[in-house]
Amino acid sequence: MPLIQTPRLVLRRWRESDVAPMAVINADPEVMRWIGDGSVHDGEEQTRSTMAMWERGWETEGFGLFAVEDRATGELAGFTGLSVPHYLPEVLPAVEIGWRLGRPFWGRGLATEAARAALDFGFADRGLERIVSVAQVGNVASERIMNKLGMRVERATLDPYCGRAVRVHALNAPGPPDVTADRSP
Repeated sequence: MPLIQTPRLVLRRWRESDVAPMAVINADPEVMRWIGDGSVHDGEEQTRSTMAMWERGWETEGFGLFAVEDRATGELAGFTGLSVPHYLPEVLPAVEIGWRLGRPFWGRGLATEAARAALDFGFADRGLERIVSVAQVGNVASERIMNKLGMRVERATLDPYCGRAVRVHALNAPGPPDVTADRSP
């Protein structure tokens, strides 16, 4: 079971004790503003069901969404990780990186730190060659994170489920170092 530690975070699999704090995050209209049609999730049962789906991703794909925990406090901050973006068939086959943190964790670089660790996991541990990320047009904060990760806009399209405009960003796996470079003095 993958466990990743960054300077300020732990990325791990989901626990039953994560249901209540994740339900609070999912019920926050500001957090959910740029997710799908912007609707909040409805309570702990819906969150529990969603978390079970995320866990099944680990079993079927060999990767998934990590619970993100604050190392200093042990508090659940939200999630980051990898999934197949079935909701956007035009980009398939693809693996998407995404994140969702509760508002108390915004503005501190934690989403970037967590996402960078998840990208490294995808490229180094799972051998992925390319990872995409999708942001609704107007979600400046998420696109800023994508830029910090080195992702570049690949296309603009519409989310077929909610009709909102989105931009697809992509990043290819780092290649091997160039060993053909001239090293003469």
